[in-house]
Amino acid sequence: MKFKAEAESIISKCQPRIIVSDADKAVEKLFRKFHSVLLEIGRRHNARPSLQVNDEYDVQDLFRGLLRIYFEDIRDEEYTPSYAGASARMDLLLKNEQMVIETKMTRNGLGQKQVREQLIIDKAYYKIHKDCKKLYCLIYDPMYKIKNPRGFETDLSDMVNGFETKVFVIPERA
Repeated sequence: MKFKAEAESIISKCQPRIIVSDADKAVEKLFRKFHSVLLEIGRRHNARPSLQVNDEYDVQDLFRGLLRIYFEDIRDEEYTPSYAGASARMDLLLKNEQMVIETKMTRNGLGQKQVREQLIIDKAYYKIHKDCKKLYCLIYDPMYKIKNPRGFETDLSDMVNGFETKVFVIPERA
């Protein structure tokens, strides 16, 4: 918790806000740099303890901190309207940009099939939220559970009735 507070304090001092038309590019750039940021955080002076990314909540927390570089209004775990008798919580909502960011981290028990199923369900919930026109998904796959990352991204990214979904599997592989 102390590291998170210190990181957010440092990040909050660097406030070069972007204009809405650049929001997509900013989020995509942060997605693509996410793994590099984790590697840098792991390189600590005098072998000090580093931030551990053990699950998707850790991914979500770090990514929220990175979003603070560019965005003011970041909402955590906002509920969606009821769909088929249930509602869901969005990981991160950029209200002004009408964008939801969903984070996943592969692990034992959460591989390609499970992530795909979760994202299909997430899309159904998020597209009915009044503040969501775009769903950007960061799939952090440090164990390489997703066998064909570019095909996975292509299959789950789409634009349907004005609702855009973009999926990114990170780290990128050669």
